[in-house]
Amino acid sequence: MSPNEWLASGDFFTFQNKHQIFYKRFSNPNKPALLFLHGFPTASWDWWKIWDDLGQHFDLYAFDFLGFGFSDKDRDHDYSLMEQTDIALAYLDHFGITEYHILAHDYGDSVGQELLARHLEKQTGLQSIVFLNGGLFPAFHHPRFIQKALIGPFGRYISKLVNKGTLDRNFKQVFGKKTQPSPQEIDDFYSLINHKEGKYIFYKLIRYMTERKEYGERWTNALMKSNVPMRLIDGCVDPVSGRHLAVHYDQVVPQADVIYLEEIGHYPQTESPELVLSHFYAFHQIS
Repeated sequence: MSPNEWLASGDFFTFQNKHQIFYKRFSNPNKPALLFLHGFPTASWDWWKIWDDLGQHFDLYAFDFLGFGFSDKDRDHDYSLMEQTDIALAYLDHFGITEYHILAHDYGDSVGQELLARHLEKQTGLQSIVFLNGGLFPAFHHPRFIQKALIGPFGRYISKLVNKGTLDRNFKQVFGKKTQPSPQEIDDFYSLINHKEGKYIFYKLIRYMTERKEYGERWTNALMKSNVPMRLIDGCVDPVSGRHLAVHYDQVVPQADVIYLEEIGHYPQTESPELVLSHFYAFHQIS
């Protein structure tokens, strides 16, 4: 499914009477609700390879975070993971969902951790969470040079220089050697970034790395004290949050459930959708 087809089959809801948030649904009301939380710098389209299959077993809810994909990209807005968490909850509330499971990746992992922290405080309807590669522990997240540059003092100007070639080079570095993105996939990923000139707010979106440090103790404690089932499915050759992070998770999280995907990089759901589905279904005891 192309990004344009994804857009055509989705819709929008309004957050706080001002922000248009794109969402995609697969209605299966007799099945448990599954909320998808995508990564930086792309969008909910990242899930398309596993979407239809998961729709046989779950009631699916995906959306583009504010500043990403087809959602609004206001150049004057200050973006935060806490607000993105509020948007996720508003989206579920929009459909009256009170109990749900999560599948999260990268940037979405941090939102998932905040949802877990809020669940521990208020006993919300979170039922389980599966993480894919992401910065679950700030000390074990190794950002690429471009990410460091964007968050630096010249980030505003570097954002303007981002192009499809920049994305191609960086994605090839974080994907596995045997699972490299195709030229068409790079075109599609870049179209999501370039929509509404999204690259011009990269230096604002990247501030999530600062928030991960600011809320690091809170989000780490959420993992340590979780009272819902969790699994980490990790692409091991990812230089950003690969084996090194998974090993640490395995060592410090009580009763850690970790799946190591050898030869897979930062985007497991794109690089090896079959493996992700297999381990996700095993976690949910779906045969």
